Amino acid sequence: MRIRGLRWWIVVLVFLAAVSNYIDRQTLSALAPTIQADLGMDDREYANVVNLFLLAYTIAYLISGKLVDRLGTRAGTALFVVWWSLANVVTAWAQGPRSMGTCRFLLGLGEAGVWPAASKAVSEWFPSRERALAIGLYTMGATIGAIVAPYLVIPLATFDYAGKLPLVDGLFDYGTGWRVAFMVTGLIGILWLIPWLMLYRRPRESKLISGDELALIEDGGGSVEVEERGWTWVQVLSFRPVWLLLLGRLLTDPAWYFYQFWFAKYLNTSRGLDQGSLEITWIVYVAAGAGSLAGGWASGLLVKKGRTPVQARLWIMLGCACLMPVSPFIAKVAGLNSAMVLAACAVFAALAWLINISAIVVDIVPKHSVGTVFSVVAAGSTLGGIAMNMIVAAMVSGPSSKPGGFLDQGFKMLFGRLIEAVEGKGYEPWFLAMAFLHPLALLLLWAGGIHRSRGASQ
Repeated sequence: MRIRGLRWWIVVLVFLAAVSNYIDRQTLSALAPTIQADLGMDDREYANVVNLFLLAYTIAYLISGKLVDRLGTRAGTALFVVWWSLANVVTAWAQGPRSMGTCRFLLGLGEAGVWPAASKAVSEWFPSRERALAIGLYTMGATIGAIVAPYLVIPLATFDYAGKLPLVDGLFDYGTGWRVAFMVTGLIGILWLIPWLMLYRRPRESKLISGDELALIEDGGGSVEVEERGWTWVQVLSFRPVWLLLLGRLLTDPAWYFYQFWFAKYLNTSRGLDQGSLEITWIVYVAAGAGSLAGGWASGLLVKKGRTPVQARLWIMLGCACLMPVSPFIAKVAGLNSAMVLAACAVFAALAWLINISAIVVDIVPKHSVGTVFSVVAAGSTLGGIAMNMIVAAMVSGPSSKPGGFLDQGFKMLFGRLIEAVEGKGYEPWFLAMAFLHPLALLLLWAGGIHRSRGASQ
């Protein structure tokens, strides 16, 4: 039996993995007010829990790409999904900030691996003109997961278990609702494994692909079954575009992380929304999904019109950088509706940018080393996210009365004056900073010569 358009079914599975990934990730932020109250966590402790996740994410990025290149996309992806799903289930038994931080650290070790695996799947299954769109499609899974998460986990967290399901309520001493939410969302990934293991193979190994589709993939620079040794770490780290792209993501990904981890809290504390009303965050995640698709589609259209892939990505990134200066007005406008519209515009641009900077990796790196290089570049993303968390936590909470954790102390040693300058200033300085991150990153990428990079995988 042959499946028509099998490559698109493959990307649908990767999309669903991303949905599961972000549902598990967003369970904490969607339920943060309730969990913080139950576990006695202040905003700095919340930031430390998030940073433990991102620290593990950074470590896992550096390892997972090489692991995917060695194990292959099919086995590597399955390993990561099982790991993060079980980590999310175990979170249901967290008893305080330390155990919650440990569980989120374990989650981060698993969740990072899906992204280098996804980029490798795209390099194997898609010609160059379709890669940005494919990346946009699976990245949209992250935004769909973020949209779904509050609508799934908030009802689970607020359900009357004591009155209607006393057996379930008896499993936990307190916080039954949010604990059940972690269990249910963790099990979603386990179910996803069934179609993945049945369907995914490399194109030439698949019995389900048609001859025409295989020819299209290989003629367009997709997977060709030639055994080549992957790059060594010396080759990876001496490849100049790796550092340019890492720096680009370090500067710009914090904007997207802010919307994942802090925007719901901003709406709660600065706009007065209660736990149930935080479902409104679906608006920014819809915008993120639209940005993912639009960014991939637009650069793909420029490739079809004759632009080189890297040039096409950079033109779209320029448009995104021009849109990000709407960010400061989000905190300035009086009405909630106006703030949400502006936030949607900023997130649309941030995700369209992210799709295209990710596509550049696939454009210029040989297929045998895409996973490794992608993971190194993406490590810059999580380092930027950690810095954002520390800065925003200081902005919104002011000086802490509790002893700082190792992340607080280490960051203060490096950026003590910056922390002192922004402590207690609220969210507005961060919204202002987000106006400049993407334009600055684009200038650095251009000055570093990323536009002159030649595609190694086309």
